[in-house]
Amino acid sequence: MDLPPRPELFDFHGVSMIPCFTDNWENYQNFQARPDDILIATYPKAGTTWVSYILDLLYFRESLEDRQTTIPIYERVPFLEICVPGLFSGKDQVDNLTTSPRLIKTHLPVQFVPKSFWEQNCRIVYVARNAKDSVVSFFHFDRMNKAQPEPGDWSSYLKRFMDGKMVFGSWYEHVKGWWEKQKSHPNILYLFYEDLIENTEEELDKLCSFLGLSPSSESKKQVMEKALFDNMKNNKMANGSADAVLDFKISPFMRKGKVGDWKNHFTVQQNEQFSEDYDKKMKDTDLQFRTVL
Repeated sequence: MDLPPRPELFDFHGVSMIPCFTDNWENYQNFQARPDDILIATYPKAGTTWVSYILDLLYFRESLEDRQTTIPIYERVPFLEICVPGLFSGKDQVDNLTTSPRLIKTHLPVQFVPKSFWEQNCRIVYVARNAKDSVVSFFHFDRMNKAQPEPGDWSSYLKRFMDGKMVFGSWYEHVKGWWEKQKSHPNILYLFYEDLIENTEEELDKLCSFLGLSPSSESKKQVMEKALFDNMKNNKMANGSADAVLDFKISPFMRKGKVGDWKNHFTVQQNEQFSEDYDKKMKDTDLQFRTVL
């Protein structure tokens, strides 16, 4: 399959975007959510696939066994705003889901979320990951994902991240926007990638309690086992290998799944500049991240 050239970023209502996430704008803004829909929201590369997979296992592990082995995760948990005209649209995929609840993924900043999610009081799981690991993960993802803008070299990419010139906009605005929203919306559960890594079981309990699920300890153990990074990395239905735009010769889609890999990328000077800039951008929020465990 011949892939089109890599897209260019453009400003869309104050947020950097690319056409495949804005071409279907009217359509997905008018999306009709159902009260039992569950939205999984993240800035890119914050464990979206991991949490999608965990939720899918919690809800459908027993009732639909073949689902786990025959349907890629991106079809089980469609990506609402993605649209490749003439090929597919995430919104259509969601509309065609036969499961209940419908699990839906988005990377939209909070102000872009279709209003029916708020009107229906849907439950939303937001996962945030520290900025340093986010930019490293995003860099490797953009290198291997031909549907993303050309990443360039690491130092220019890091500068772009600090300037918020990324697909889905500024990491700083994204995590802060959702953080403020959850203060007035009890139907948003705000999780941290670092907590999920450090204490998966505790975070899983938090998720279950938020969703009103009470799996047996045996079921929980099975979910945690299947959702281990190495097990997912070797699972063709979860590791992105079924996706034609991803070039695994450059980098795996599921690379390391660790906290602190940024130390292998940032120079001392880059780290100092980044931290100084970070403190300025985050001084207006009580949101706190850990960059090492």
